[in-house]
Amino acid sequence: MKRLVIHTKDVMIVTGKSERYSRYLIKKIKEEIGKQEHQYLTIREFSEYLGLNADEVEEILF
Repeated sequence: MKRLVIHTKDVMIVTGKSERYSRYLIKKIKEEIGKQEHQYLTIREFSEYLGLNADEVEEILF
């Protein structure tokens, strides 16, 4: 079963950046797309924001 939600560790794997930067990036994306702090960021939203292919991101993570 696949997840819809992206986590800090997933962002670290995809971007190769630190945990702190990955948390910052998730927060920044949520602010820019209009999500509230308690709402989750999906893998598809993350991929679209960074201009990545969502299928390729999912392939890396799963």
